[in-house]
Amino acid sequence: MMLQEAAALIQAIRENLAKVIVGKAEGVDLLLTALLANGHVLLEDVPGTGKTMLAKTLARSLDCSFKRIQFTPDLLPSDLSGINFYNQKTGEFQFRPGPVFSSILLADEINRATPRTQSSLLECMEERQITIDGVTHELDTPFLVIATQNPVDSQGTFPLPEAQLDRFLMRITTGYPTFEEGVHILQRFRENNPLLETSAVASGRDIQELQQLAAAVAVSDDLLGYITAIVEATRQAPSVKLGASPRAGFALLRAAQGCALIRQRDYVLPDDIKAVAVPVLAHRLLLQRGPGSREGQAAELVQQVLREVEVPAEPAPAAARGGRVE
Repeated sequence: MMLQEAAALIQAIRENLAKVIVGKAEGVDLLLTALLANGHVLLEDVPGTGKTMLAKTLARSLDCSFKRIQFTPDLLPSDLSGINFYNQKTGEFQFRPGPVFSSILLADEINRATPRTQSSLLECMEERQITIDGVTHELDTPFLVIATQNPVDSQGTFPLPEAQLDRFLMRITTGYPTFEEGVHILQRFRENNPLLETSAVASGRDIQELQQLAAAVAVSDDLLGYITAIVEATRQAPSVKLGASPRAGFALLRAAQGCALIRQRDYVLPDDIKAVAVPVLAHRLLLQRGPGSREGQAAELVQQVLREVEVPAEPAPAAARGGRVE
């Protein structure tokens, strides 16, 4: 797939999402960036702001298998992974796959499940496989987990541990719509639900090719050093108890590559790294005051790091691609 073909396909997906989702342009682009970077997304916002609608619209826009599961305190790991059951007709055990055997998995209100159930996603999200009764099963390709949670709801919830948060490439918060957007939402949904009329504009194979193209986006050595400096600066901040991990640095790299492709470039600029730094890093930081101060203050800390870390000079396009001119 060439760069122009990729740009046209990304724009088609974006326009398809815009048929249902009003506003939220930045959140939509971040979601598409995570998809291109082959990473998972945590949609965190107050109730009723369209988190589930955004995830379902993306799933409808892609010709891939989609499963949604409502996380509750009584949900078991086997409800996600599937089980081996005894078939009396055949006299043999058979495997019944669970919702994780899909290209797009919507984990709705993930923090309502117990830590035992939450941890059952760790292997899936990191290795794209799951082990059941000693047998390892490969998951679909592409594989994207979109989890939602409400930050203001604490009753009956189990906060995601740091190991689980680190598996999410990004945490996206879109917030309330503007007055004009609110009116537009009422007008759009006044008579029917436009989601029901949404059809796929890209196949699973298209997404794989986009992901391969994003992985090939050039990143200069200076920018690799810039990413490393940002990650290390989060560990050295006095107010941080647990800084960004090496996995966070790799996530920042992948997200910057995806962002560059969204912006129709085959090389990364410092602005791409800055654009994704907060959604990639903020949810991974544990501040001295504890998890309760993670959200807003962690985002401010990442912004401060971006202001303090020296930005390398932007290379010429040919140099950014390692000397290749296309």
